[in-house]
Amino acid sequence: MPLRALLVLLTLFSLGFLIISCSSSHTSSSTSAGAATAAGDVLTFHNDVARTGQYLSETILTTTNVHTPTFGKVAFFTVDGKVDAQPLYVSDVNIPSQGMHSVLYVATEHGSVFAFDAASGQYLWNVSLLGAGENTSDVRGCDEAISPEIGITATPVIDRTQGPNGAIYAVVMSKDTSGSYFQRLHALDLSTGAELFGGPKNITASYPGVGDNSSGGFVVFDPAQYKDRAALLLLNGVVYTTWASHCDQRPYTGWVIGYDETTLNQTQVLNLTPNGNDGAIWMSGGGPAADSQGNIYLLDGNGTFDTTLDANGFPSQGDFGNGFLKLSIQGGNLAVADYFEMAAQQQENNDDKDLGSGGTVLLPDQTDASGKVRHLAVGAGKDLNLYLVDRDSMGKFNPTGDVIFHKEVALFPARVFSTPAYFNGTLYYGAVNDQIKAFTMKNAQFSSVPSSLTAKVFPSPGATPSISANGTNNAILWAIENGFSATLHAYDATDLSKELYNTNQAPFSQDQVGPGNKFIAPTIANGRVYVGTTYGVSVFGLRQ
Repeated sequence: MPLRALLVLLTLFSLGFLIISCSSSHTSSSTSAGAATAAGDVLTFHNDVARTGQYLSETILTTTNVHTPTFGKVAFFTVDGKVDAQPLYVSDVNIPSQGMHSVLYVATEHGSVFAFDAASGQYLWNVSLLGAGENTSDVRGCDEAISPEIGITATPVIDRTQGPNGAIYAVVMSKDTSGSYFQRLHALDLSTGAELFGGPKNITASYPGVGDNSSGGFVVFDPAQYKDRAALLLLNGVVYTTWASHCDQRPYTGWVIGYDETTLNQTQVLNLTPNGNDGAIWMSGGGPAADSQGNIYLLDGNGTFDTTLDANGFPSQGDFGNGFLKLSIQGGNLAVADYFEMAAQQQENNDDKDLGSGGTVLLPDQTDASGKVRHLAVGAGKDLNLYLVDRDSMGKFNPTGDVIFHKEVALFPARVFSTPAYFNGTLYYGAVNDQIKAFTMKNAQFSSVPSSLTAKVFPSPGATPSISANGTNNAILWAIENGFSATLHAYDATDLSKELYNTNQAPFSQDQVGPGNKFIAPTIANGRVYVGTTYGVSVFGLRQ
């Protein structure tokens, strides 16, 4: 028996698994971004394009029934590889010859997409997105987060309005027998898994510049040098992909590439460091965020930043490494519309303390102490600071000191490799080796002192929390503690000192999650909590 298969069996038997085989005008929802959604669907990373992590249609799970023994592990959905992408949930999908199902879609690092009945675990379909004669990519000498293979890493995105039954979009990395690498965008029918719109589409790109991997005045996208780490973004009919490197192995630069969701034709290409190097987009698996005006926000990794500015305060050579960026369509082309760059950017680059390790969340409209409405976004990375930017005027670069709406210095004891959650006026952050902390907003400012915090300290990489609630009632914060055997925690979101449940409480280890994944975010939908693991998805809900 192969070692991998033996490890799977030993893990499942030892853990006693039940196995089932095979809000504001300036903060967009998935609908305003172009992907129609039912109230209970989860179609994109962290639930919406603002990346708030809120699931506000949960009528089954409450703060009174999420407890041992009434709540616990009810199933395990087995797949063919590691689950790094957040599972997605779609209600009322018509599966041929099988009728209507609420479906959980699971993408794996083995290059596959699986569809399960989200309640029963019934296997509905699965497809491999690898080309004929191809395998998944090796780790390219970098096994920090994605190992032992690279297939589908970025969380896909779903649009229920496309194709005959809706479409799920995913990017897969593969390698052929001659050693050539490929990145391809696929669109799959939600009901059957069949390819749509003439897909898949090979991802290629070039952009004017003389930076890393340039030729003839253009930087060239080399599929071997990149992985699609941050979640896909669907905005105004365009599927946006963003690209990370393999560790910091040059040559690489910062790419954002968009594709028409109905044709898969490439529509937009932007390079964020075209005349320099580095500046890739990781965000620890978080996704670029978007507002209802069609602007995109992301945190860029360490890389070249031109300190010589043009008349508008923008880098003279177009290099935006280690920045908080706002992108928009200008004259038909994607471009940087605004940005914030810290004064100490060069020192942060030198010390590997860039902003790009964390994700961003767009906040609902906030009113400051003077009565002015503010449109804000929040982010944090490796330098321990919390950055709160005004999306209408982000601050740009000032070498003598940061010009920013608000910066909380050294708010975190260690680096941030996660995306926060936002719910009902409160921001929830889980930094490395820190408690998850709730920061309440007042007058468009966050208090530097948390309003509540967990007793539990979460080890590396911290936690990306999600919130379930029925409107504003029965709000529960869910978070994964990473480890050889991961732990799912549930807290009263109004007071994080009140832990409702964790998977170590049940007798005989019957609720164990299984081997953890580094950056996984839990998915909550219709009374169930879905957690990606090394071998599949652990499912939690009310016991019958």
